[in-house]
Amino acid sequence: MSNDDDVRRLALALPETEERTAYGTPAFYVGKKMFARLHEQPEVLVCWRADMGEREALLQGEPEIFFTTPHYDGYPSVLVRLGRISNPRLGEILQEAWEARATPGIRRDA
Repeated sequence: MSNDDDVRRLALALPETEERTAYGTPAFYVGKKMFARLHEQPEVLVCWRADMGEREALLQGEPEIFFTTPHYDGYPSVLVRLGRISNPRLGEILQEAWEARATPGIRRDA
């Protein structure tokens, strides 16, 4: 299962990614756009999705890993329970979040 250090290692391995702070927690940006951040709640990650359909598929397909709160209603993002996701799956989710937020130029050059 994954933890904050795994998130940091996997996120920073993605092209043109840097760590900053957002809402008082570590966050990961590609260019000017945040694609993931550690949530205030321990062992939880916020990850962006390309659209609401992807979000709903994760919420319904793997509810033991992915969830949301009313705060995120209407936004294409999901909350990830780090204690329940494998590192390979976390890497996939971060890659997809990165792709959803990276500009076409950054994606092309990656």
